Amino acid sequence: MHRNNFLKQIPTHLRGEGFIRFTQRNKTQTSSFRNTGEIHLTIFLLFISFRFIFLPSSHFSRSDPIFFYIVYSRADINGGEVCGEPVGGEHAKSRSSTHESRVLLRWRSEKVHDPWHKACFCLGRRVLRSQPQISFFSIFIFVAFLPSNFRMKTGHDAIRDGQIALNAIQRRQAKVSAGDSISVASFVPPEKFNLAVLTLELEFVKKGNRNEELDAVVLAQLIRKRFVDQVMTTGQRASFEFQGTNYIFTVNQALLEGQESATPLDRGLLTKETYIIFEATPNSGIKVVNQREAASSKLFKHKEFNLEKLGIGGLSSEFTDIFRRAFASRVFPPHVVNRLGIKHVKGILLYGPPGTGKTLMARQIGKLLNGKDPKIVNGPEVLSKFVGETEKNVRDLFADAENDQRTQGDQSELHVIIFDEIDAICKSRGSTRDGTGVHDSIVNQLLTKIDGVESLNNVLLIGMTNRKDLLDEALLRPGRLEVHIEINLPDENGRLQILQIHTNKMKENSFLAADVSLPELAARTKNYSGAELEGVVKSAVSYALNRQISMDDLTKPLDEESIKVTMEDFLNALHEIPPAFGASTDDLERCRLNGIVDCGDRHKRIYERAMLLVEQVRVSKGSPLVTCLLEGPSGSGKSAMAATIGINSDFPYVKIISAETMIGLSEGSKCAQIVKVFEDAYRSQLSIIILDDIERLIEYVAIGPRFSNLISQTLLVLLKRVPPKGKNLLVIGTTSEVGFLESLGICDAFAVTYHVPKLRQADARKVLEHLNVFADHDIDAAAEAIDDLPIKKIYMLIEMAAQGSHAGGAEAIYAGEGKININRFFDILGDVVSLRV
Repeated sequence: MHRNNFLKQIPTHLRGEGFIRFTQRNKTQTSSFRNTGEIHLTIFLLFISFRFIFLPSSHFSRSDPIFFYIVYSRADINGGEVCGEPVGGEHAKSRSSTHESRVLLRWRSEKVHDPWHKACFCLGRRVLRSQPQISFFSIFIFVAFLPSNFRMKTGHDAIRDGQIALNAIQRRQAKVSAGDSISVASFVPPEKFNLAVLTLELEFVKKGNRNEELDAVVLAQLIRKRFVDQVMTTGQRASFEFQGTNYIFTVNQALLEGQESATPLDRGLLTKETYIIFEATPNSGIKVVNQREAASSKLFKHKEFNLEKLGIGGLSSEFTDIFRRAFASRVFPPHVVNRLGIKHVKGILLYGPPGTGKTLMARQIGKLLNGKDPKIVNGPEVLSKFVGETEKNVRDLFADAENDQRTQGDQSELHVIIFDEIDAICKSRGSTRDGTGVHDSIVNQLLTKIDGVESLNNVLLIGMTNRKDLLDEALLRPGRLEVHIEINLPDENGRLQILQIHTNKMKENSFLAADVSLPELAARTKNYSGAELEGVVKSAVSYALNRQISMDDLTKPLDEESIKVTMEDFLNALHEIPPAFGASTDDLERCRLNGIVDCGDRHKRIYERAMLLVEQVRVSKGSPLVTCLLEGPSGSGKSAMAATIGINSDFPYVKIISAETMIGLSEGSKCAQIVKVFEDAYRSQLSIIILDDIERLIEYVAIGPRFSNLISQTLLVLLKRVPPKGKNLLVIGTTSEVGFLESLGICDAFAVTYHVPKLRQADARKVLEHLNVFADHDIDAAAEAIDDLPIKKIYMLIEMAAQGSHAGGAEAIYAGEGKININRFFDILGDVVSLRV
């Protein structure tokens, strides 16, 4: 048996404590020691038995270990000296040429006063001295009772008492030099010290330009066999020989049984059940294959995801989809993926409105992965003024991944490339007219790198954009950026998580007042994005900080402990920061400057039926799209009624599209703006869009007639387009030219059409009573005079009559202290009617 195999039979904790020297002897001298050795062995065993029989059990300390080891030996033990671990390479010392036959184990027990121990040591030494070699089938059993402070030491001509021999790797690991004085202490392994997972990084002892393929299963068996029962520590290095080549491994991770995650100082005992993971040092030329028993490298740094700790709130379902589509296959070893016959997902596209957390999610995904640090491309920074330099910048992004895949194959680390605002550089080919074609070249270069002839399997691209429609279609097909995840506005539970994340520090440091109700704030902040919620928190804090500052004396000491962010601060912040995808309250209020008054049963019935449509959109699962057209003469109150419906609906998204916001825009720009409003509405669960004065939107002119066919066709398409699943939309249109819209077919696109009439005398009387600007005995005469006039014209007449009235003027009339003179009102009415005629 080779001396290495002989040494491996000795317990590891003894092997590591001292040195064992073997010197070859003549075979003819073996028999001369056999009889003496048998006598000594017999005496020793009788001595130990005597100790068991005559000594009381209390004499034996629990710390006294019992060692049983069996040594198989041959008569032709090779000569030489082995220092430390029983491995070859630089651990082996120079071989001895002496023919003296002896196996010397010299034991020393410090501070041992027990005579039984001393006698045991003496007999044991004589047994081994007299029995140096035993035939192949002979078994030499040695039993020793040793104290806890046991030390074993073997003599070496160059090593004296009080000296320790360390090889180069051990000296580097311990950070000591030859001749240094060091302190040595025993290490007692604690409970649950066995290693569950051990990650080893491999490299050659002598670096060169060679390439080697290592079978992970065979290598794992070898490592367990040679290093079993040895302590492995994170960062530890050791050398070993495998198939005639010397290698060095570095312990990258040592995970104990029952431990959730590894730490930089983890260590444990290598056992036969330890799960070994092999990794190759980058550019080392080593390729690990057949990673079956040794699991594939851990993809993630943490055992589980806590999105709140990562600062991500309200995106748990999106994160689950990303993990399933993009990372589930990468968790399994490469051989499993090969047997399944699939390829890893290479690209993810995160799209959605601004401020919803796309960049944050991409950044945190990069931090979660165990691969290389992600490369981040911030939109146009990849562009260059030099010809061909832009394409080279794109190629450079994939250079490291190509080198890794060339040298390590399936065991290559994952390379993450993040493209922020990818729509800036990957526009649809042929859409730009810059004359250089550089954007088309970027797309072409990117496509060849992701999914070309020599496609990469160790790359993950994450693109982010607010305008998915601008991207080239070839970039979005399977094999490229195939996973499309919409990062939408958070729901109420998501908003609560975001608020908890941003107020966590305040709560921990007692800066958050007790009256703050985060669930109530989450319910109030409909259609707020994550960035807007962060802005609300910062605005609320600014109110709290401002209370501690005296504008009269800025040098006044600040009381940090009295800072409290209250619920009132948050409510003020909500008014200060409206959501970008919320209701256009200001625009809606401008449509009803005079408020809403009771205009009679006809108007009331129209309003009630319109509110039924609102309720239908809110609760119905079979009507995701409801359209309603309010038609009537100009000034009859159509816009005011539509705005009132939108405000009273309490929908999170209410937008009004009117011609006044598109003055000077081209047809294409107007269509794009209209489409954007509808696209934004599809991101909200409940939405209302008001198309005010449709004839003005399509640029209708009675002479001709003339209109914009492009805008009218856009409206027809959008009015019939069903929103995405889970999104409900109510579209309310207003028009004064219903006949023209009927000729274009737009009226047919609306499910319901209501006629908003002019006011009759009874309706006008209710309006005048509500306004209280006429004397009681003048109301009937005034109502009769304004019969069959629209409500908007009536308001204008009253305003004009109030300006010229006596008895305190308009201010007194509006305050209820004066009344409009009926004759003055008739004069104004006559002028307006005559001007109209």
